[in-house]
Amino acid sequence: MKEFARAFPYYFYNSFVTNIPFYAVRHGYLRNVLHIHLGGDSAFHMGCFVTGNNISIGKNSVVNRRCYLDGRVGITMGDNVSVSAGTSILSLGHDPQSPTFATQGAHVTLSDYVWIGLKCLILPGVRLGRGCIAGAGSVVTKSFGEYSIVAGNPARQIGTRTADLQYNPKYFPYFDTDIMPPR
Repeated sequence: MKEFARAFPYYFYNSFVTNIPFYAVRHGYLRNVLHIHLGGDSAFHMGCFVTGNNISIGKNSVVNRRCYLDGRVGITMGDNVSVSAGTSILSLGHDPQSPTFATQGAHVTLSDYVWIGLKCLILPGVRLGRGCIAGAGSVVTKSFGEYSIVAGNPARQIGTRTADLQYNPKYFPYFDTDIMPPR
């Protein structure tokens, strides 16, 4: 019964709350029920799936629609991070050499100004340094340093990004659309 009670708030979020088209409701549930740290002016979009509460998201960051965040071991995102739609960030998996299918995991860290492209897969233990970009569809299996541009499966460095980053990826479209309120 104890495990059921622990699982139910995640089930309720992933099945119902994530589909409510009001940021205040989703953010309030993430902060107050699931105890996930969500920094000021950060946006957690509709349709995201969350498991585990060891998740910390800095200020002015965006987790776009239909992302999967596995906070069982842990995920830390810095400030001004942009995670594009359909991305999966895993902190727990299985040991492929284990005869008992044992789990293994490690904390994932996305430093300030990291930009994760559409439908990326970030595996346990990855650390992406400040300003790193993971190109759309990349499978990031290892860590990369500051301002690296990485792409592919498995991801490899293909370039370097400018270090003069000053933007705020603030993104609060209406409902589950890309239509923004006037600025």
